[in-house]
Amino acid sequence: MFKENLKMSWMNVIHNKMRSALTILGIVIGVGSIIALITIVKSSTNEMTSEFATFGADKITVQATGTPLKQGLIDSDIKKLEGIDNIAGVSPTLSGNTTVVASGVEKTDVLVQGKNDVYFSKTRDLVQTGRGINILDIESENRVSLIGSNIAEDLFFGVDPIGKKLIIGGVTYTVIGTLQESGAFSGSSTNDAVIVPYTTSMSLLGTGYISSVDVYMEDSKDSEKITSDIEAVLNEAFNDKEEGFSVMNMEEMLASINKMTDMFSLMLGGIASISLFVGGIGIMNMMLVSVTERTTEIGLRKALGAEPKRIQQQFLIEAVFLSLFGGVIGFIAGALIAYGVCTMIGTSFALSASTVMLALGFSGAIGIIFGIAPARKASKLNPIDALRSV
Repeated sequence: MFKENLKMSWMNVIHNKMRSALTILGIVIGVGSIIALITIVKSSTNEMTSEFATFGADKITVQATGTPLKQGLIDSDIKKLEGIDNIAGVSPTLSGNTTVVASGVEKTDVLVQGKNDVYFSKTRDLVQTGRGINILDIESENRVSLIGSNIAEDLFFGVDPIGKKLIIGGVTYTVIGTLQESGAFSGSSTNDAVIVPYTTSMSLLGTGYISSVDVYMEDSKDSEKITSDIEAVLNEAFNDKEEGFSVMNMEEMLASINKMTDMFSLMLGGIASISLFVGGIGIMNMMLVSVTERTTEIGLRKALGAEPKRIQQQFLIEAVFLSLFGGVIGFIAGALIAYGVCTMIGTSFALSASTVMLALGFSGAIGIIFGIAPARKASKLNPIDALRSV
């Protein structure tokens, strides 16, 4: 009997093609919206979090804004940070803007950063050609530099820059490497930057203070204790003036970003689900009309011995058919839209199984929920009253 109901339900759906198509439109829009919106958000945030992850989840970043008595950190403070337990390395950063010149070509307002060997050993996929800064460059204060992709193109177009001379702020440096091109969502692009040893950048940038430090941990599980130890060193350095510094744990930041992303996805999914409810109302309306139109059919089936639960089953199957058709079409449309948008904005397309199950499961549930009332109405029709319309 179930197979017979399945066949009859299918025939009724395809018999009214136009009405069925208009009915499932709301489901298509709802499912397509859920798939497209959540997938686009997930793909974009995955790209951003992967960029953040390249900075190192095992890293704690210290920003030394300074106080009137002390404008930043000094070498002795860096040594104390290096002495903290479970520290894999400390990378100070100095930054400023100046003019660079190469082969008679001048480029103004270029970002110059002072880094050390730890930064290059802990940051993956940073150097494209040549080498990074090593400990000898730091200790000997060598005048060497690495240049970003845009700098290499503007100043050394068509020429291998390795070994060439670069004048930075009036001081000649030797180019020892080029940097990989930064991604579209990179929070710290090096495309227009020049990196030199931090020991030489102090005189180049005219400062004796370090404004930023990256502290790399041996094990991120100890991040809370290491953060506490870092704050103790910084409190000593700035005489307990907490406004002189800030400490940011990258692992905690990634967790916060993921939490906000999940909340945002749920919010978008909730908004898109409104279309599914509208589609469900459309299904219920069509099924109620179908019950009215097929009163005679229902009466004849009951007169011939059809049980009420069989009548209810048939109409419920029709409602589920409509919602699942809309779900499948909406899934395909939403996936195509998401793929197109991800391609345009330059992010990787990431369609998760949970998103697909959510959308299709929701559409199936809508068919059952909004199909129950018409199905019950059909099953409760009195066969005598139904046959009076013959």
